[in-house]
Amino acid sequence: MRPARSPLWALLPIIIVPVFFHVMILALRHVRLSLHPGIPGMFKLGFVTISALTHWSIYTSLLACFALTLRPGHEPLITTMARRMNGEPSGELARYTRRVTIAWSLFFATQLCLSVLLFCFAPLTVWSFFVNILDIPLVAMMFAAEYAVRLRCLNDPPRHSFAMIFEMMTEAASARHKRVMTEPER
Repeated sequence: MRPARSPLWALLPIIIVPVFFHVMILALRHVRLSLHPGIPGMFKLGFVTISALTHWSIYTSLLACFALTLRPGHEPLITTMARRMNGEPSGELARYTRRVTIAWSLFFATQLCLSVLLFCFAPLTVWSFFVNILDIPLVAMMFAAEYAVRLRCLNDPPRHSFAMIFEMMTEAASARHKRVMTEPER
């Protein structure tokens, strides 16, 4: 049996929706698009807005996936991944993987905040450069930094290829999808 959910989770959409629309109104006031009347201008504004919402949705989802596992009584996401790849983690590895989960959560929160702030207050080209050009290199740098820290901080650091990690993540997502689809509704 699942524990009862907190009533605070029900209030979350009530708080997030107005904040989201407020940010969108601010953003639309400050977006520096050369809007021409008619269809081309509407298309450009719609495309930029959809791109922003897509980027924000991805980083919000990643942030939620990582950060929600840091709650008391839950196992951090990176610890779960380490357990699947290596078996029961040592105390040192468990502490490290918790810190890595925190680091990735902070990374996703920073990416999300920077994207929203640049969209609202910087020229559109700056936001576009950040989202379309810098996004993947920043993620790659985060992976590289985490790997370097792992080698330096752990006595016997696990070494896995990106392909192994990706395969494990897709298996976990597939297993979760199957579990969700077979659970009876309450």
